[in-house]
Amino acid sequence: MRGHGEGGILCEALGYDSAVKRSARQTGMRARIAAAAARIMAEDGVDDFALAKRKAARQLGAQATQALPANDEVEAELRAYRALYQADEHPERIAELRRIALDAMRTLERFSPYLTGPVLKGIAGPYAEIELQLFPESTKELEIYLLERNIAFTTHEGRRYSGDQTRAMSVLQLSWQGAPLRLSVFDPRDERLALKTSPAGRALDRAGIAEVGALLREPGAA
Repeated sequence: MRGHGEGGILCEALGYDSAVKRSARQTGMRARIAAAAARIMAEDGVDDFALAKRKAARQLGAQATQALPANDEVEAELRAYRALYQADEHPERIAELRRIALDAMRTLERFSPYLTGPVLKGIAGPYAEIELQLFPESTKELEIYLLERNIAFTTHEGRRYSGDQTRAMSVLQLSWQGAPLRLSVFDPRDERLALKTSPAGRALDRAGIAEVGALLREPGAA
């Protein structure tokens, strides 16, 4: 009985050691994928985290079942990469995109605009869209406003989430001072909600006109 007990303990120990090593390998691969995804986003102008992570996993030969890093992990690597390799041009690019965003927000002030997305977070690549949330009384009112000023746009439907509830939105895409601008148009009652891109995701950060202006006045803003 004693020998059997010792054998069982040994098997358990070996199994635990194997699990620890497997976990360490997965953690190491996860970190490598995060770093590679950050390079792809910084160098290739990819702004889609999911796409960058899939490309990075393929480049590294990760298994299909390999746990991919969270967006926050990739974002941390992206900030570190840009601080090291794009310390001059990236802040200038972000400041220029924020200036364009602020001009659009002031023009659209009557529709309660908020800046969100990579431009607000300071991680936008060279081809990034400026993303604004708007809360007009109706989408038609905004469309008429743009048409009266000869501003061409395309439109499609989208959705965001508040908790586990779906919030419908219209998306208008146009060009503003040469930069791509995406307007996510919500019901005015949604302005007080914490909106997310998925039910399990985090609430999107956003900034109003005064806050974006303050960002541009911060030391280091080009």
